[in-house]
Amino acid sequence: MKFRLMLAIASTLFFSTAQAGEVTVAVAANFIAPMQKIAQAFEQDTGHRAQLAFGATGKFYAQIKNGAPFAVLLAADEATPERLEKEGLTVRGTRFTYATGRLALWSKNANLVDDKGDVLRGSGFNKLAIADPKLAPYGAAAMQVIQHLGVQAKVIPKLVQGESIGQTYQFVSTENAQLGFVALSQISLDGRITQGSAWVVPPSMHTPLKQDAVLLNAGKDNPAAIALLKYLQGDKATTLMRQYGYAL
Repeated sequence: MKFRLMLAIASTLFFSTAQAGEVTVAVAANFIAPMQKIAQAFEQDTGHRAQLAFGATGKFYAQIKNGAPFAVLLAADEATPERLEKEGLTVRGTRFTYATGRLALWSKNANLVDDKGDVLRGSGFNKLAIADPKLAPYGAAAMQVIQHLGVQAKVIPKLVQGESIGQTYQFVSTENAQLGFVALSQISLDGRITQGSAWVVPPSMHTPLKQDAVLLNAGKDNPAAIALLKYLQGDKATTLMRQYGYAL
């Protein structure tokens, strides 16, 4: 009896391993930390492996248009997946909003950023980092906040642009820029700012950072890609997203 039970377990394990697949995922740079953890949990729970590439949503759009073999796109906006859908590069009916991001003004200096962003009106910084508004939705949102506050004349001469929100974070974390508009997920965990000082921008100051996922044509016959999109909507993934400040 024991032997039969062991054989059944071994057969199940072999079948699961044999069925395990791999999915290549283009992931918006703001979503690095939660997605790394989600990918680990996804592999443990399903046996499927997610190969992650991080970058600016605008760059991924260009790469996908040029035939990059990504199976899934996790964008930093709604517009890019919708545009790809209209251009026939996605599997229709698979697009959904997986998270809504938050923008924050951040400094490594624990005393520099106040709780209203008034630091932008002063002279206590030489450089302000933002993501390229043409490539990164978080950069476009940062420009909207600057305009909302009416500080364009003050800060635009001090702007330095990162290709993605990931590079923008690097500018500030290495203190090549005293300030930067980054994703809240890059600097917080469980509702706490992990280092430095920050102002979490009210969502009313910019277009909502709704982030859509979509199955690309390269992934239409890939069970791992389909499983990942389903997994992103499950309790374990959504709990991880909330820990990094995303609304769902």
